[in-house]
Amino acid sequence: MSIMESINIGKNALKAHGLRLDIHAKNIANIDTPNYVRRIPVLNASEDISFHGLLNVMKNDVFGIGTLPYLQGGVVMNGCVEDPTPGDRIYAPGHPDADANGYIRSSNVNAMVDMADAILAQRAYEANVALVTISKSMAQTALNIGS
Repeated sequence: MSIMESINIGKNALKAHGLRLDIHAKNIANIDTPNYVRRIPVLNASEDISFHGLLNVMKNDVFGIGTLPYLQGGVVMNGCVEDPTPGDRIYAPGHPDADANGYIRSSNVNAMVDMADAILAQRAYEANVALVTISKSMAQTALNIGS
């Protein structure tokens, strides 16, 4: 793996974990919004790096070229899913969003869960900042060696 590839992997991870932080922040901000449904970010590997995926890539290439294929790692954000947990029913007959019986649904956001997920996303973001910084430092050192 080259230094630029490691920087690109870090860049994609920074983007994915930044979006993840935004989603958790929106969830926490809407904790008291009636009928708000918590969104859960979905992250996946950018390539199928499982054994099955590697065999599928290899079946055509390895026998013709004689080398193992190079699979670039990384993470991508594939959108969000809605949390299926229903919010509590609150009796509020004068509320504009109330149903025929006078009930509204509170948001299904659990502040503790979203705060924990946001902390995990922040730590992943910081780890990828360190990856990009170290890769940049390695590239700078390589340039200094050549001069």
